[in-house]
Amino acid sequence: MEQREIMQNVVGILTEALEMRRQVREHPDQQVSLTGAVSALLVETLPRIHLPADASGQAAADAVVEELGPAIASIAHCFAFAFVQLAEAHDEGRADTSAEVLRRISLQLAGGAQK
Repeated sequence: MEQREIMQNVVGILTEALEMRRQVREHPDQQVSLTGAVSALLVETLPRIHLPADASGQAAADAVVEELGPAIASIAHCFAFAFVQLAEAHDEGRADTSAEVLRRISLQLAGGAQK
């Protein structure tokens, strides 16, 4: 999965989280359902790891770090990027909402401006 696609998924997850928070505030007595977007991102992004049956614990740990490390770092960077965009809007006292900031990021990604 390309970085742009991961970022689009992250924006979707954060947008969904905002909507869930809104629903909980408006209807505190109702349960809000998760869509599984985080799990889907992990399934799509994280590679499968195949270990030999006789792999030692250290060999297994090394393989997991080597195989999963770059994908996890990529996901973390995308969440950090989105957080910084939201934090800057807040710190600068801008009037745009979190949803508007996320929408702007999404539009930038759709236009190919963010890689």
